[in-house]
Amino acid sequence: MSTGEVQTLLFVTDTGAPAGIAEHVADALRNESDEAGSDGVQWDVTVHSDAYPLDDDASMDEIVDLIDPASRTEDMVLYLTDLPRRDDGTTPVIADISVPDRFAVISVPGLGGIAVDRRVRALTQAAVAEVVHPSSQDNHPEGRLTRSEDGSRVRYLAPSALSRLRLLGGMVYANRPWNVVTGMSKVMMAAFATGAVSLAYPTMWQLSTTMGPWRLTAVTVLASVALIAWLIIEHKLWERPHGASDRERAVLYNASTVLTLTIGVIVFHAGVYLLLLFTAWWTLPPQMVTDNTGQPFDFATLATMTWLVAAVSTLGGALGSGMEDDDAVTAAAYGARQRQRADRRTHTPFGTTPDSGNRK
Repeated sequence: MSTGEVQTLLFVTDTGAPAGIAEHVADALRNESDEAGSDGVQWDVTVHSDAYPLDDDASMDEIVDLIDPASRTEDMVLYLTDLPRRDDGTTPVIADISVPDRFAVISVPGLGGIAVDRRVRALTQAAVAEVVHPSSQDNHPEGRLTRSEDGSRVRYLAPSALSRLRLLGGMVYANRPWNVVTGMSKVMMAAFATGAVSLAYPTMWQLSTTMGPWRLTAVTVLASVALIAWLIIEHKLWERPHGASDRERAVLYNASTVLTLTIGVIVFHAGVYLLLLFTAWWTLPPQMVTDNTGQPFDFATLATMTWLVAAVSTLGGALGSGMEDDDAVTAAAYGARQRQRADRRTHTPFGTTPDSGNRK
């Protein structure tokens, strides 16, 4: 691309993580324009997000028909999706580029769960270069990616080493596990209230000094597993394959759901623990604790006591997990999001719903 050239881009994204990534990448490209001045490429970037009724088996032709890049006035349209696209059902597809349509599809899960914004930015610039200078040999964004051409279409595949693990990490990132924690704020407060009451019982103090670290660890793991299992059962997040062809997809979806909820529950448990630790330090009478446990009221005793109470509170949170934000929990599962997309058969055209996209 020549210096001083203006490139107008439209990011079309799925809602959720892809929309946030597109906003970050758009800001980075605009900042690059500001820093480069008249000597560099000027990026004019627009972001539009919507819930597109596609699945991970959708062909490039189907995506082009739905997004309809030819109807846009921008130099190029990029569809940023959280769908885990794969080549021959195995190797993760990072990007598909249609040069005549001036259109590219970038799959967030294929990029893994680390430095995603930077990788999307590099792929965006590579995709633009593929369209503007299709004969150039300098378009490849990263040496480890596999580039292939089929006529006027270009495909980038993920590195073969640990490709499935990388895809799984990208799917967990796209699930945004931190949103699970915010969606469970009511359950966290209920668990904290349960734990605060439990701190007043000398029986809990005595148990904590006699159980030992192995038993306390077992109680913590069991309580966390119970909460994860209840969230999956309560919200019907477990995918059952409808045939042999769906088995691998179901395994991938279920693994990403379990990992996402595990991260969310770990953060949930840590939050409850810290709240209870502060409460115990602030409210418990040291002499009374010493008299009932026979242990000095030091930080080790306080931390062990809170450890047990937090585990019991997490178990109580599992029983009360019906109170959490349903949307935040279901968003942590690919299968649930796919069912929501399938329910949306009437697609809203660009620009008809002002609050569905962001134009800058």
